[in-house]
Amino acid sequence: MFEVRTDLALEVRELYQEEKQQEIPGVAVEQENTGDVNITRVEILDQHGAQVMGKVKGKYITLECVGLRRPNADLKDEVSKLLAKELKSLAEMNKPMKVLVVGLGNEHVTPDALGPKVVSKLFVTRHLFQFYNKDSDEDLAELSAISPGVMGTTGIETGEIIRGIVENIKPHLVVAVDALASRKMERVNTTIQLSNTGINPGSGVGNKRKALNEETLGIPVIAVGVPTVVDAATLTNDTIQLVIKAFSKQVKVGSQFYNMLNELKNEEKYHMIKEVLEPYSANVMVTPKEVDDIILHLSHIIANAINIALHPGIDLQDVNRYLH
Repeated sequence: MFEVRTDLALEVRELYQEEKQQEIPGVAVEQENTGDVNITRVEILDQHGAQVMGKVKGKYITLECVGLRRPNADLKDEVSKLLAKELKSLAEMNKPMKVLVVGLGNEHVTPDALGPKVVSKLFVTRHLFQFYNKDSDEDLAELSAISPGVMGTTGIETGEIIRGIVENIKPHLVVAVDALASRKMERVNTTIQLSNTGINPGSGVGNKRKALNEETLGIPVIAVGVPTVVDAATLTNDTIQLVIKAFSKQVKVGSQFYNMLNELKNEEKYHMIKEVLEPYSANVMVTPKEVDDIILHLSHIIANAINIALHPGIDLQDVNRYLH
């Protein structure tokens, strides 16, 4: 397959299906519709599946909801509950745990500020455990959180910061929240992906740093991400697809013009677009103009999900009443 810019396992699977007209060998897919939310669970089972997908073996869960761009209170609660359920399943939480939540990204760049904003809304408790000299609690997890900033402002690799914290406080689990990129504008800010494979900080804006995963940190890492941007070449490619589809309806089927449009491969279009955009700074990321409000809503949803997933004694009524 040719490489299209996306961080979503769901979209990599779609690209393969479009090209090969079949499922990827070594990859299991399960879909569920809850009404407002579509859930797709993709599990990469073996090395062949990992090679085709370009991702490591593990589970990738995607929640899609168009209403996330302008969610009401009921929809936010519904998505938070579904996200919390999937998060608990991935983390295999049987009892309260010591958890470190890492909010990746740059708080001064709105499409990249999701991680820091989520961290600001969490019910952190590690200091309370320390103050009362407690090892565990039936209602609360020992939760700590950090927003390490970006290398351009700290001069320190994010992985180094997180590894140092993990070595000192010794959590059982890391939950990393970051912005991602999508290949379709319709999925920008309407999709939440979870995985148990870790994450590469900065992947959403094309600036991958050292991975945060079980191999580098020594403990399981759950990644939570939302595509907040789409790159210009991908957006243009999708737009041309729509234009070709519209033009094809206006010409006679079987004509030379129709055949030329219909036989133009995605790979040819995509690379042509990248070549055309290159002199004009092709590495442009696009996001909706309402991104400020959208990031605020999404940070509430994800923070609520993490709070109720990790703290057994806290429910949505508690977090909505006291934490916002």
